[in-house]
Amino acid sequence: MSNLGYFGAGDRIQLTDAKGKLYSFTITPGKEWHTHKGWITHDDLIGMPEGSVVSTTAGLKFTAFKPLLADYVLTMPRGATIVYPKDAAMIVGVADIYPGARVLEAGVGSGALTISLLRAAGPTGKVHSVERREDFADNARSNVDSYFGAPPVNWSLIVGDLQDQKFDSEFDRVILDMLAPWECVEIAARALRPGGVFLAYVATTTQLSATAEALKADGRFTEPESSETMVRGWHHEGLAVRPQQRMIGHTGFLIQSRRMAPGVEVLARRRRPAKGAYGVSED
Repeated sequence: MSNLGYFGAGDRIQLTDAKGKLYSFTITPGKEWHTHKGWITHDDLIGMPEGSVVSTTAGLKFTAFKPLLADYVLTMPRGATIVYPKDAAMIVGVADIYPGARVLEAGVGSGALTISLLRAAGPTGKVHSVERREDFADNARSNVDSYFGAPPVNWSLIVGDLQDQKFDSEFDRVILDMLAPWECVEIAARALRPGGVFLAYVATTTQLSATAEALKADGRFTEPESSETMVRGWHHEGLAVRPQQRMIGHTGFLIQSRRMAPGVEVLARRRRPAKGAYGVSED
């Protein structure tokens, strides 16, 4: 791998043409990257600074950078739907994943969120991931190893059900990306230290409701809070500034809560529930 700011053998490079189309490949000495208008020799890229403009043998020009994390996860091989960069960024922020954090992740998918968690926890932290499907685990392991250039030493991945694992207040954060996170509230309570953060990423309001009610019923978590994130890009050509016609709308909900101290009763919420919030009552 090269020094920061310069390309070296083994680095991932991202080329962008004049129309904004992206191309990405790994720089390998002796190889060539071919287009419909000439080719670029990999050896010519080694030692070049990021932000350079490179040309094929036929004069086709590209801007060259190393891909950002968002670029990498959107183009990496998928075995399952990825957690989009906008949601991964919110998860890292909302769950307060800090350097040195001990993170339990369940539902690895293609490994997109795992990469963000590993970067945020840093070499002094650890991420322990659990995935039910072996094919998803294999794909995630390949994507994570490829991104970091080697298997991260602060990451462990096992195949199995989260409910079958044995934990005892050894994690600072529990992050769930699965179909039924409400079924894992019990194991999350046992895995988290007092003050630890529980966060689940779900796609539907039904999942959101079920998870919220499970957290409340458990009695060991604070009142859950929920949110979603929508991102809208903007065009700007001189004074013609307008929102893009397409946007990244709903992808999922985040629901988070904090682990209470053992034996401490959660304070009852003061607001009154809306009529019909829990179904129709019978006299």
